[in-house]
Amino acid sequence: MKVQVGSVELPGPVMTASGTAGYGAELAPFMELSQLGAVVTKSLAPYEWPGNPAPRVHPTHQGMMNAVGLQGPGIEYWLKSVLPDLLATGATVVCSIWGRSLEDYRHAAEQLADAPDGVVAVEVNLSCPNLAGHGIFAHDLELSAAVIEATEACGRPRWAKLSANTDRTVEVARAVSDAGAEAVTCINTLLGLGYDPDTLRPVLGAGGGGLSGRAIHPVAVRTVHDVHAALPELPIIGVGGVASGWDAVELLLAGATAVQVGTATFADPASPMRVQQELQSWMSDRGIAHTTDVTALT
Repeated sequence: MKVQVGSVELPGPVMTASGTAGYGAELAPFMELSQLGAVVTKSLAPYEWPGNPAPRVHPTHQGMMNAVGLQGPGIEYWLKSVLPDLLATGATVVCSIWGRSLEDYRHAAEQLADAPDGVVAVEVNLSCPNLAGHGIFAHDLELSAAVIEATEACGRPRWAKLSANTDRTVEVARAVSDAGAEAVTCINTLLGLGYDPDTLRPVLGAGGGGLSGRAIHPVAVRTVHDVHAALPELPIIGVGGVASGWDAVELLLAGATAVQVGTATFADPASPMRVQQELQSWMSDRGIAHTTDVTALT
């Protein structure tokens, strides 16, 4: 079940998704983290950040909305106080980073330059919709490419996390690949808004938020398909509404190299491992030896 994402070999095809599994070993009581493809951290900035006002999450019929606002302790604290316990589980780690400017991203990358070898890649979050003060980076080709160039100092492969809230996702994928990203992660949450029936006010403290979960899965599959069709040599990590082995299969059929499990983890903390096991069973039942052979079926 090993997979190759650019220059990185992962022990499995299923990872956690950034923002849904904490910063460290929070999910260790529920599964052997070393058997997952990777634990992808919640996005970290080069400084501590308080995030958005409460309430920050709200359930929907087929998922949830969130506007956490990228709260976090900062990379230096994470490296010193959180990462050691995560690496002690044997987990393969991908650190997700974010910033409000090119300089923020550059500083974040520099802070990760001397991270332990267990941090095998950096996922550059270009697509969070829950931060006031600027638009979504991944909606702008030139800015997205500039961010990837600015993060070279991390000294390890970079994956660009893209948005489906634009009709330019394929163009952005090409731009970040040309700028040095080894892979792209498709997709992040979609823009959403909900109202409280009693107060008639938005259900999230920040107003709107990001919609995730089962409802966005077809959007993720379509986005992966379109990016793969245009850029067949570019590794894609598919994410969005994955809650079963079949959901993972759909993303692989569309062209993904690996997948991530996010919102499902809130209901079932062991869901990433369960999805990986269901995927493996699906492949075994059909005599399929490797995940790359799934993509070849289409």
